Amino acid sequence: MTDHGHPLLFGAFVAPDARQPKRTVELARFADAAGLDILGVQDHPYQPNFLDTWTLLSTLAGQTERIVLFPDVVNLPLRPPAVLARAAASLDVLSGGRVELGLGAGAFPDGVAAMGGPARGPGESIEALEEAIGVIRSLWTPGEPVRMHGRHYTLDGARPGPVPAHPVGIWVGSYKRRMLRLTGRLADGWIPSSMYAAPEVLPGMAAIIDAAAEEAGRDPADIRRWYNVAGGFTGRSGGFLQGPPALWVEQLAELALEQGVSGFILGPGAAAESDLRRFAEEVAPAVRAAVAAERGTPVEPADVQADLAPAERTAGHPPVLDPATRPRAPRRADAPASAAGRANAQHLVQIHDHLRSELEQIRGVVEQLAAGHADPASARSLINRMTMRQNYWSVGAFCASYCRMLTLHHTIEDEQMFTGLRVRDAELGPVLDRLSEEHEVIADILVRLDAALVGMVADPDSLDTVRRETETLAEQLLSHLDYEEEELLEPIARLGLRI
Repeated sequence: MTDHGHPLLFGAFVAPDARQPKRTVELARFADAAGLDILGVQDHPYQPNFLDTWTLLSTLAGQTERIVLFPDVVNLPLRPPAVLARAAASLDVLSGGRVELGLGAGAFPDGVAAMGGPARGPGESIEALEEAIGVIRSLWTPGEPVRMHGRHYTLDGARPGPVPAHPVGIWVGSYKRRMLRLTGRLADGWIPSSMYAAPEVLPGMAAIIDAAAEEAGRDPADIRRWYNVAGGFTGRSGGFLQGPPALWVEQLAELALEQGVSGFILGPGAAAESDLRRFAEEVAPAVRAAVAAERGTPVEPADVQADLAPAERTAGHPPVLDPATRPRAPRRADAPASAAGRANAQHLVQIHDHLRSELEQIRGVVEQLAAGHADPASARSLINRMTMRQNYWSVGAFCASYCRMLTLHHTIEDEQMFTGLRVRDAELGPVLDRLSEEHEVIADILVRLDAALVGMVADPDSLDTVRRETETLAEQLLSHLDYEEEELLEPIARLGLRI
């Protein structure tokens, strides 16, 4: 793994100690004033001596000015993802875009069970985490009510919102192969801890993440890497982050340049203020300078909002069809339209309704198959595996047929209908240009969906990719069809253009 060139961020990890609540708030304010970039708070709801993480983060948002706040990491079994999505988005709005979201599959199962949480094995915990990421992102994305029917979590018409003030990143704490692969496929960032993953084991873990990212069509560099660390400032060198500031600088710069780590979050020792001050004043600037010298770039002060910009998170995804930027055609409410013209306009609606209907069928088939795929009681015998494989072939053929039909429909519109409208009414030009551009966006989504379909039979994990791409297609295609009808039905009827 190599340096990915991301700006370096430095932060603090504070304990949510219910016995010293004022002390916890003071440390957070100290970290903010010292110029650190990130503040992480662990989440262990079963610990009676810990403050509730979200209540604490909300308090800290009002007590700090610039530092980014995030749970490091959420104990998912005790945090329903739909409620978690709204909590994170709400705090992001209230804090002015200063929230990131760390997620974990859920450690300490006995503690979870004591709090009434679900009892899940390792495989089930990973399945639940994947479903939760889908739930959270769907409720952060403006659009129609969300319906998702998973094994662990269900949404049945939940409305998205509130929308976060900025694209909140999802950071996964992962160490074992399946979790690392999930991180590569789905996460915006990876956040291990040196307590569980020493620096020498990071390259092997990162290789698993990178391979999974590439298999999912992602650039591994888009997955940021933060590292929770602990150490001591001493006069003599004695291991990882055990020594004078110069040793810290050398070791952290090496992690940035050779392993792509771009964020370091320090859990301070007993002399917390002293540790955080030295980390902010002596270590962070020197690490930035050393890394900048190797990169051949100037040293610039950290800008957390810019460093976590949307472009870093959305690479590899199709552009969003933003309704706010769509041009509108002149309205001619009193223009006469013949019966034949109105029939032509209605024919376009019928074609679109057919596309909508078949899209819903595809969504239903994919979700039914996903539900079967997630059932551990099924597909364990050879006969069941063969049945599931046949299902993969069937849904693949069904989806592929729909993709071809939709592509043909858009080609006919571009080459015939749009040309006729442009000739007869030049004022429609901007709308027709935008509709053609949206056809290209949707075509890119179809390419992604087709690629997922190709791999679905050989790799059952790619079914999850099919689900995501199907929902992306649904969201953007339905918006596009509505826009086309809003703008073109009147001129089609008025001009008598045949469809």
